[in-house]
Amino acid sequence: MSGHQMTVVITGGAGSIGRATAEVFARDGAKVWVLDLPPALERARADMAGIAAGFLDVDVTDAAAVRQAVAQVLAETGRIDVAVACAGVSAGTALEEISADEFSAIVAVNLGGAFNLMQAVAGPMRTAGGGRIVLLGSVAAQQGGVRSGPHYVAAKAGVHGLARWAAKNLGPYNVRVNTVAPGPVLTAMWEGLGGTADEGAEGYPLGRMGRPGDIAEAIHFLGGPRSDWITGSTLDINGGMYLR
Repeated sequence: MSGHQMTVVITGGAGSIGRATAEVFARDGAKVWVLDLPPALERARADMAGIAAGFLDVDVTDAAAVRQAVAQVLAETGRIDVAVACAGVSAGTALEEISADEFSAIVAVNLGGAFNLMQAVAGPMRTAGGGRIVLLGSVAAQQGGVRSGPHYVAAKAGVHGLARWAAKNLGPYNVRVNTVAPGPVLTAMWEGLGGTADEGAEGYPLGRMGRPGDIAEAIHFLGGPRSDWITGSTLDINGGMYLR
């Protein structure tokens, strides 16, 4: 990846973790492409005016739209070095109250969105001789949820499995695929589940909940040369709330 400006594509790039990730990569000299939906996309465009970034209106549940966005990035940059699947939605609905539509929506964004991005970038990365894909998993998939419902837990568990499959099958083409598994992070999603700032943080060995920047730095590591011999792994970023 040396000798040219790194190109990074981030779905859900206008969200708290996605935006922090975009800013970390941009700080390192990368050209970042933020894929998200309005109005969050417009807010991100205004807030990130000072960095090298492109902004595309993309619904990650629409496979054709994701492929089109990837093609647009490739037409301008020639390659995609890092693809990060940050798009996510959550709900704390009780098992008996989850409708078929809600189940489908949660799975479509969290698991389907990650799959659609991976499917779109895998071929170009193979052609280019390599690349890195980072998927956003969750501690919820590892220990059965924090505040989220079973559909979110199942979708995130699927993300972890998807990453392992891709690591095995894309590794021979020098494409590394890894997952980050955040614990509760202070984001709008957490607040939407009824979480509050540093709730229960006294139970964490490190004494606080996560911040978007904590996750972004880990994604940046997995997207860079210092993780050159890492694939198929899950990087736990949870302040010690879950140990394995």
